[in-house]
Amino acid sequence: MKRIFLPAGGALMAAGLLASGLAGSAQASSDMADDPMAGSTREAASIASFWAASNGAALRQATSYTWDAKQVRRLVSKGGYTPDGNPGTVNPTSDAPRSGGGQNINLPKTIGKVFFVDASGSYRWCSATSIQSNYKNLVATAGHCVYDVDGNRDTMNKWVFVPGYYQGKAPWGIYVGKTAYTHYDFANYEDFDRDYAFVTVYNGIQFDGVKQVNKSDYNRFTGPKWSRGGHYYIALSKDAGRLGDAVGGQGFAWNQSTGKVVRAFGYPYAPHPDGHKAYSGVTPKHCYGKTTGKAVGASWLKVEEHIGLKCAVTPGYDGGPWMMNYSNSKRLGYVNGVTSTFADQDENDRIDYITSPYFDGETAAIYNEAKKFASGKIVGPNGELFK
Repeated sequence: MKRIFLPAGGALMAAGLLASGLAGSAQASSDMADDPMAGSTREAASIASFWAASNGAALRQATSYTWDAKQVRRLVSKGGYTPDGNPGTVNPTSDAPRSGGGQNINLPKTIGKVFFVDASGSYRWCSATSIQSNYKNLVATAGHCVYDVDGNRDTMNKWVFVPGYYQGKAPWGIYVGKTAYTHYDFANYEDFDRDYAFVTVYNGIQFDGVKQVNKSDYNRFTGPKWSRGGHYYIALSKDAGRLGDAVGGQGFAWNQSTGKVVRAFGYPYAPHPDGHKAYSGVTPKHCYGKTTGKAVGASWLKVEEHIGLKCAVTPGYDGGPWMMNYSNSKRLGYVNGVTSTFADQDENDRIDYITSPYFDGETAAIYNEAKKFASGKIVGPNGELFK
């Protein structure tokens, strides 16, 4: 893990959806951790092959990265917030043509699932979104959906993002994580006040079908492949391009006032603490409302300054974006939080609140560092995965 000290500057004053602002500066500093996920195209190709093999069997087997029911308790009000600088925004970028994917046209194409293998070897997933960056290759999610706090490892294994995930389909491709960026305090001390992460991803990979081949061609092929009953099959691959070119990228906002309306998106799946299971995890859901005006805390998770939102979703929603100034027609907004924890304010064993870290100047510094780096492609001109 590399530890980098960054100044959080270059903020823009918020001036409404897609409007430009006045230059400002945030006075905070950020202690950032960055870790390689797939440090080479060869490793990225291997990860893509793992998830795509046998027609995406591993994707279908994955379950949500669930919480222990004992961690779903009543939140405590902690008082007001003290932003560490001027409010700022980075504008979103429009997505590609609006066809395919989920059935609800009001849902953004940018949201999807991140899939990974946890310390126990189980196939898991969280929610996430594509976010604007210099090279259109950045994903925003929760820190605990990237860094393995249970297994005490730096990052999850075989991490990929699938935007527009819908009923087992990957309409815009599979994007392998290259480098993860988060706050040092989360990566090392599990400080959930910093439970956010930004991940650069390689160009996506899409599959055009399956081809039966002879054993010799099967052995030479470097992409996803499998054999069954003495027959050999390969997945026909193509480069899906950069993430932002395929689905667009949401904007980013920090040091904003609280008590404002947001829309939160994600894929809820796990049961409530009382065992009631309301969601399948197959399709994305959303919540709409005002965030808490005061900070909320959960001492058992080292949470002191989260914001809360009334929302009766369940784990699997982890990492999904909270967007301010969301345009239903454009399906674009500004990511101003990610789902981190779940709470039971009524104390009836049903989740009724979700929380997010407050995005401040330190969050902005980590985002500004992560957005600067390119990734590259993993699919060759003939559909082969690079070694």
